[in-house]
Amino acid sequence: MTAYIIRRLLYAVPILIGVNLITFLLFFVVSSPDDMARMQLGVKRVTPEAIATWKRERGYDRPLLFDQEATGPGKVTDTIFFAKSVRLFAFDFGSSDSGRDIGFDIAQRMWPSLAIAVPVLLVGLAVNISLALFIVFFRATYLDYASVVLLVAMMSISGLFYIIGGQYLLSKLFHLVPISGYDTGLAAWKFLVLPVIIGVIGGIGTGTRWYRTLFLEEIGKDYVRTARAKGLSERLVLFRHVLRNALIPILTGVVVVLPLLFMGSLITESFFGIPGLGSYTIDAINNQDFAIVRAMVFLGSVLYILGLLLTDISYTLVDPRVRLG
Repeated sequence: MTAYIIRRLLYAVPILIGVNLITFLLFFVVSSPDDMARMQLGVKRVTPEAIATWKRERGYDRPLLFDQEATGPGKVTDTIFFAKSVRLFAFDFGSSDSGRDIGFDIAQRMWPSLAIAVPVLLVGLAVNISLALFIVFFRATYLDYASVVLLVAMMSISGLFYIIGGQYLLSKLFHLVPISGYDTGLAAWKFLVLPVIIGVIGGIGTGTRWYRTLFLEEIGKDYVRTARAKGLSERLVLFRHVLRNALIPILTGVVVVLPLLFMGSLITESFFGIPGLGSYTIDAINNQDFAIVRAMVFLGSVLYILGLLLTDISYTLVDPRVRLG
């Protein structure tokens, strides 16, 4: 197992290098440091002196990839690529174009993102699996057909509809929870209730329909017919056999999502004023702070690869065939 994990981690290195290089080219070749300076200074007529000062203060006055005038390792290290991209592998995110410590901001903002994402994941998983098992129990009936139609309709509705509708009903009409905002400590719960409810409801259509499909594939297999022949009730067949054998595709969806929970939800956090990593990324895009965007793209790549590794490891815990192999 240790050798397998090390091998998978080594596979991730060239992927991260490729993502880092492509991100760098997108930001610095398509948009040069001079263009970034003009956008940040926000004026139509910017003097060359102002552009030079802005680049010097933020380390953009160096060569992009190779410094011909330097000697030794400085030809590579004294470049924008090394200062802004290579250091990301050590999780040294540096400073934003506005001067803030990106690493400090990430450490502070990941907790509000987790406060929303973790309850949405756990509650949504329980609700979706329970509803899917209930629908499969009444499969091939009018209840099953009506449920599929309702789930497809819920999948077709934009997430913005759930957000705006929830804010109008629970906040503006009934005044049950604040419409937006955030607070620290235990007082934050009242600001998290509405985003969590909307996140769970918005995922019912896709999640329940997917789990229903998984359970229907399992319920037609030979081991299910054998369990019924032994006299087991349909409820025991569903929960003891079908659910257990469907854990691998369920884990595939759940474990991959786990690391991405840190990244937050761009739309939800922006609409509800939650100071998480999602709104942090949106604000950086709106302010054209490319240092933050690059850091978040790299962090998202690392977390996604970590999720794939956790998925492979989790297979060995639920499927003896993988473990024995």
